[in-house]
Amino acid sequence: MGYEFTLDDVAFLRGRYGEKALDVVSGMALTPSSMIADVEAARRRYAPHDAALIETVRDRRRAARKLRDADQWLLTDDALQQATPSVVAAHRAAEIAQRFPGAVIHDITCSIGGEVVELASQDGIAGVIGSDLDHVRLSMAQHNRRVLGQLPTPTALLVADALTPTSTADVVIADPARRSGAGRIFRLDQLTPPLPDVLMTYSGRVVIVKCAPGLDYRALRNRFGFTGEVQITSLDGGVREACLWSGPGIVDRTRATVLRTGSDGVVGGFEVTDDEPDDVDQHGPVGRWIVDPDGAVVRAGLVRQYAARHGLRQLDPQIAYLTGEQVPLGERGFEVIEEVSTSEKVLRKTLAAHDCGTLEILVRGLDVDPDALRKRLRLKGSRSLALVLTRIGRKGVGFLCEAGARAR
Repeated sequence: MGYEFTLDDVAFLRGRYGEKALDVVSGMALTPSSMIADVEAARRRYAPHDAALIETVRDRRRAARKLRDADQWLLTDDALQQATPSVVAAHRAAEIAQRFPGAVIHDITCSIGGEVVELASQDGIAGVIGSDLDHVRLSMAQHNRRVLGQLPTPTALLVADALTPTSTADVVIADPARRSGAGRIFRLDQLTPPLPDVLMTYSGRVVIVKCAPGLDYRALRNRFGFTGEVQITSLDGGVREACLWSGPGIVDRTRATVLRTGSDGVVGGFEVTDDEPDDVDQHGPVGRWIVDPDGAVVRAGLVRQYAARHGLRQLDPQIAYLTGEQVPLGERGFEVIEEVSTSEKVLRKTLAAHDCGTLEILVRGLDVDPDALRKRLRLKGSRSLALVLTRIGRKGVGFLCEAGARAR
């Protein structure tokens, strides 16, 4: 738990003197070795808002890779942990604008305004409403929506309970809290607000609900009767969220959205859906390459569709590793050197013979701790390699490969 901000803290931080104070504190190291001295210096100059200043600067630094213009945001540690990365929120906002042109969008759990900012940055949306019961976060959201200057879409922020409809917006977005004082929440009916209640309250409208990436969406369909679209999204290799789309015009399907940020900052990627062909070969020897599909594809259960699209086959029908003679453009592949035993004694000799000193270990279907195994292998060479450990049928197998590389 981070510092508990007050409305007085936020009012100070939003003022001219607070902005200057933030500039000063931003120049402090705020490292474990300097923290005591930094805290004393901030207290002498800015009490009683010294803790708010330090917490804001630290949160901004943590947010740098998650939120655009993070060095200008007001936020809390809890809000940052649940906030959607700006790239993901911007991608969703663009999709909403395309699928529902001229719509009014209402984020009923807007928190510090991350989704509101991205929606209001889109052309083609008629208006954006953000609401929350947390007065402190709403005040922060009022500041944050001005971070990017004049936005093309009119916005409004208000205090409201997520389960009390306060607008006739065409599209409703919700991000139920997944943490409580006792820790992380996994049951869908214990979220704040509960997921079933959100879907029932706004039945008849387009509803988009952001959930944890580990959401058991199959149980959601079977136990709660959810009908609609399940979207699993990853960003730069990490699965970020499961997003539920339901309501008028939303088809019942599952899709994986893979987003990648290039070195130039341009976001690219691809999507795979469950209405694509999934007829793939599940037998035969390993090909030239082994491909480990993006986590969003795996989590969405769309490995076969992805394989069919790219002419790959599965090493085993129950395992997500794929193999083939080429790697899909932009994806990471491991060129096979040889099949190897999973015996540690044999592996140690084989890796020594290949002068291996750095080893990436990938595991699926076997109970192996890559870090612990790497230590036991006692690597001493100069070559960087990769080891893929998996099973085919009931047999554990290994494949020694060149270090992973992206196809260009």
